[in-house]
Amino acid sequence: MSDFKTNVEAEEIVDYLKQEMSLKETRQNILYQRVIAFVAQQRGISVSSLEIEKEATEQRRELRLEKAADTVAWLTNNMITPHDWEVGIRNRLLAHKLAQEMFGKEVEKFFVQNRAEFEQIILYRLVVTDDKLAQELYYQIEEREISFYTAAHNYDIDLNRRRQCGYEGQVYRWEIEPEIANVVFNTSPQQLIGPIKIERCYHLLWVEELIPAELTEVRYKELLNHMFKQWLNSEAQQYI
Repeated sequence: MSDFKTNVEAEEIVDYLKQEMSLKETRQNILYQRVIAFVAQQRGISVSSLEIEKEATEQRRELRLEKAADTVAWLTNNMITPHDWEVGIRNRLLAHKLAQEMFGKEVEKFFVQNRAEFEQIILYRLVVTDDKLAQELYYQIEEREISFYTAAHNYDIDLNRRRQCGYEGQVYRWEIEPEIANVVFNTSPQQLIGPIKIERCYHLLWVEELIPAELTEVRYKELLNHMFKQWLNSEAQQYI
C-alpha cells in the first residue's frame, strides 16, 4: 500500500460527479449562486462582515466549537479553509436576504389565498371490500355496539392500518383522495362518515380533530424557500 495515492485531483472529482450522475445538479447549484449574486448586486443587497461573524458564532455554538482550536480542527476535517467557510456563510445569507426581499410579502398573501390547502385533520380510516359489511359496521359504530378503532383493527383490509386501529395520522387536504377530502374537511369532527365507495372498496372515516391552518415560522420558511427555488429554476434555465 506504499504507493497508494491519498491526494485527489480536481479532474477526478469532476469524473466522480459524472459517474454518480451528480454533475448536472452541481452545475445547476453553481448557476443558482451566480444568479443570486448578480440579482443581489442589481438590487443593492449585500452581507456585512458583522452579519457573517454573527452567523459563524451561531454555527460554532451549535457545533459546540468552544475554542479556536476546535474550530480549526473542524475546518481541517471538512477540508475547507476559514475563507471558504466565510464565503459559504456569505452566500447563504445573501440568498436568504434576496429571497426575503423578493418574496417575503408574497408568502402571507399566498397563504391567505390558499388557506384551505394548509388545513389538517387527524384521520382514522376503515376500508373493506364488501358493501354490506361496510353498512353493518357503520350501524354498529353508530349504535356504539363497537368502537371505530376496534372495527378498524378487526376488519380493515390493510394490515398496517389494522395494527394502528385505522389511524392515518395528521394529514393535509391534498394528501388524500379528492372525493374523500371534500367530505372530511367539510364535516365537523367526531362524526362517522361513509361508507364512501372508491373503486372496489368502501371507506368509513372518522375525523378526530380539525387543525386550522396557521402561518408558523416553519411554514413561512418553507413557502419562502419554495417560491425562491421556483424563481431560481426559471432564471437558471436561461443559461442552460
